[in-house]
Amino acid sequence: MSPQQLGLGLLWYAVFVLSTTFHEAAHGFAALRLGDPTARDAGLVTLDPLPHLQRSPFGMVVIPIFSFLVGGWMVGWASTPYDPRWAYYHRRPAALMALAGPGANLALILVAALLIRLGMLLGFFAQPEHITWTQTTVARSPGFAEGVAIAVSILFSLNLILLVFNLLPVPPLDGSEVLSLFLHESMAQRYRELMAQPAAQMIGLVVAWNVIDVILNPVYTIALSLLYPGSSYR
Repeated sequence: MSPQQLGLGLLWYAVFVLSTTFHEAAHGFAALRLGDPTARDAGLVTLDPLPHLQRSPFGMVVIPIFSFLVGGWMVGWASTPYDPRWAYYHRRPAALMALAGPGANLALILVAALLIRLGMLLGFFAQPEHITWTQTTVARSPGFAEGVAIAVSILFSLNLILLVFNLLPVPPLDGSEVLSLFLHESMAQRYRELMAQPAAQMIGLVVAWNVIDVILNPVYTIALSLLYPGSSYR
């Protein structure tokens, strides 16, 4: 691996840790506001990444590095504890808590998009001829602006990846909790028990890993068309 590739990987990982920490803190904060203090009591309603890394080293260290080496982009996960009894008796608040994490990723996508459009307005950035995960925008001049353009591009792309990944309706991802909201009460309880099984979670992650490419590419195309109206990126 060249020094340039290593530097790019470190930048991807820094943005990944920032984004995942924001995602998990949003879960914990939403749960606290909706009546479940479990995450707060575990010290995870925080933007300090260390407690989240300590709780989920596999999802926040091993998988992101592996996915970057294999695909050139990062995906991974962490977890925020909640009281399953609270979730059982408060299905709608539990679903809102689950949506808070992807909502945090959506907020970061919008921040990145705003920075890109503002940078273009001020003459720092330009619309690229070719789009990659690392090149959602390009700098008009070499130097510091190039690094900022790459960082903002990764912030946009990575949070889109995390948003799509976490909304997949398979355990242990956030979409599975949202899906339970639409099930009959007895079926929802059986489904929640299934989600808690380690084997089901492992199978869910394997399924998510294999389908995310199929779903992600069209979503990315739509996001780019909103960022650059009239564009025809594929």
